[in-house]
Amino acid sequence: MSLPSPLFDNLRLPLIGSPLFIVSGPELVIAQCKAGIVGSFPALNARPQSQLDEWLHQITEELAAHNRDNPDKPAAPFAVNQIVHRTNDRLEADMQTCGKWQVPLVITSLGAREELNAAVHSWGGITLHDVIDDRFARKAIEKGADGLIPVAAGAGGHAGVTSPFALVREIREWFDGPVALSGSIGHGASILAAQAMGADLAYAGSMFIATEEANAVDGYKDNIVEARAADIVYTNLFTGVHGNYTRQSIEAAGMDPKNLPESDPSKMNFGSGGNTKAKAWKDVWGSGQGIGAVTEVVSVANAVARLESEYREAKSRLDSVFRPGW
Repeated sequence: MSLPSPLFDNLRLPLIGSPLFIVSGPELVIAQCKAGIVGSFPALNARPQSQLDEWLHQITEELAAHNRDNPDKPAAPFAVNQIVHRTNDRLEADMQTCGKWQVPLVITSLGAREELNAAVHSWGGITLHDVIDDRFARKAIEKGADGLIPVAAGAGGHAGVTSPFALVREIREWFDGPVALSGSIGHGASILAAQAMGADLAYAGSMFIATEEANAVDGYKDNIVEARAADIVYTNLFTGVHGNYTRQSIEAAGMDPKNLPESDPSKMNFGSGGNTKAKAWKDVWGSGQGIGAVTEVVSVANAVARLESEYREAKSRLDSVFRPGW
């Protein structure tokens, strides 16, 4: 297992802040990168499409300025998430904009395309593709993805149902490239656990909703702080793709989280609300099961500092309990 160098050389923690629909913007991404983890955002968050160019300009310039002022603590790289599904009519234009700014890392979702991977490689970037099972993982690598993001049970947003233990092990039986594990990552010890299972990096999103830099309403941030794993509901009602959402936001939208109907997957439409008037991400809030570790709304810098402290404590604890011969 090895990470492309020097792209990941400046990481404070082996962590990617996952792209959060609506929530991730330049302020969050810049704060994450300055704090020493990969920051990312969905290209579709920039609306209208022309705003994507403005965002990439802002991120590139601010991180370059940070690096000039802090040569001993340079920023981590940033990533842009592209939805490859046929419903995304902006993909070609967004990829052209990413090429203009030579985005270092592109995260692809809901579809893998050889030509997209080739385009990213043409400007020196790398691609990571998120997958929910081993079959999709193999297809992504066959089509030229450099690495994988196994989205295991408990992840926020569009998530799978497979245990991370099983999913990472199956992938590592045949793939030795970059792997970033997603699923209930909200504590520093979970980052270490992801590495112990065979991942190079962890992939966390829900915890960063409860940060000062996140583009989320106060109610959403408070919900992340107050909710626990038992409050997460898995359903495909709102977009046509199964995902995890908070019970409280579903109830606030006037629905019974214990009696949600199934949506027609062929009518996939992100954020439309499916057969409901409530819109996913805006009215019904996505979240993973790892939010029990989130106890307050803080700055990204403080959130990453907490993770680092927990990560180092977990490593120290392992060293203390290890016995020769184990």
